[in-house]
Amino acid sequence: MNDYQYHYGVKVRCYPSDKQKRIIEYNLNGSRFAYNEMVAIDRELYKLHKCKLYIKQVQDRIDYLTERKDSTKFLFGLRSWLNKFNVGTDVTSMAIRNYKAAWNMFMKVHTTGIPKFHKKQHSGSFQLPNRYSSKVTTPSLFNGNIRFLDNKRINISLIGRIRVSGSHKRLIVNHSDIRIGTVTVSKDAVENYYISLQLASDTPFVENYNKPGDSIGIDLNTENFLTTSHGDVIDNPRYYRKSKKRLAKLQRILSRRQLRAKKEHRRLLDSKNYQKQRVIIAQLHNKICNRRTNFLHETSTALIKNHDLVVAEELRSKNLLKNHALAMSISDVGWGTFLQMLEYKAEMYGNTFVAVDPKYTTQTCSNCGYVMKGKERLTLSDRTWTCPACAQHHIRDYNAAKNILAKAM
Repeated sequence: MNDYQYHYGVKVRCYPSDKQKRIIEYNLNGSRFAYNEMVAIDRELYKLHKCKLYIKQVQDRIDYLTERKDSTKFLFGLRSWLNKFNVGTDVTSMAIRNYKAAWNMFMKVHTTGIPKFHKKQHSGSFQLPNRYSSKVTTPSLFNGNIRFLDNKRINISLIGRIRVSGSHKRLIVNHSDIRIGTVTVSKDAVENYYISLQLASDTPFVENYNKPGDSIGIDLNTENFLTTSHGDVIDNPRYYRKSKKRLAKLQRILSRRQLRAKKEHRRLLDSKNYQKQRVIIAQLHNKICNRRTNFLHETSTALIKNHDLVVAEELRSKNLLKNHALAMSISDVGWGTFLQMLEYKAEMYGNTFVAVDPKYTTQTCSNCGYVMKGKERLTLSDRTWTCPACAQHHIRDYNAAKNILAKAM
């Protein structure tokens, strides 16, 4: 996959049969179990190394766990249920590979945290590698171990033929050199099933647009979603806030049903009314997430397509969320996801995206460069202001967007 010039990801909705749903569930559990097994082995190895008892039994145990960690044959030999439910060896191998990748990421970026135990949830995923026969000279979407049969069906070696729908149809038209890499099968809390495919090709996945040669700076804020250096304003849709009251009402009903089940000594998995209410809440969360993601995609694509250079302020959402007065608004607006979209879409369409330090972009006059400091410093409530040096009247966000563009220049 690394030998190809262009890479792309596609996520499609799939509609498995009841038998295929059981196969997916078994492999979800198998993938999670393999991951947790590695967590347990490393924890025991850590304790054995820490105790510093250099006796033969301890050393034999360390050698056994080290060998067991590096091979999947022990996993299937010790856990017979993996063979009983036909859990794929590729599934467990990919889970172990993801565990090692998580440790490597922790070594590079210590803020990510060490790999932790994965609890059983209503949602989950597992990965499968795609393989091509040695007889295949040109890998494509139609001749691999995981392949498309037509516009509506995909064949996965472990599961079989599944009906799919999504944005993959435009890629199938030009399938001469597109290779399928790792495939992720996932299930959400509402029991919707998805297949995510890593694709690679030597030809671009999107059409080349004529670069308009226009540059634009954008200022992100919670009052409105963004303001551009051209003076355009995009309103903040506030999808979560609009559904907050309804969500709170549904969650109160869920809480009452949970208390009732606990009082009657019933498991929540056996409480049908509780599970029905849980699905209703999950559907509402899913709807909010989908609407926000669709809005961010449409806005980011329009900005990248229509401008040669897009400049935004570099925001660290994790730090901003420490402000409890604005935490919900910042989470609702999705700044981090939006900036990530701008970055990868700029690379995909051949344009340029730059993130600049937002320091003093709000407090600086875009006309004369005067910086408001001390008692003159602007607060969040100051939406308009006049520069004391040049008497230029400013709209706060529009002025900041022009300063952001000027910084990149």
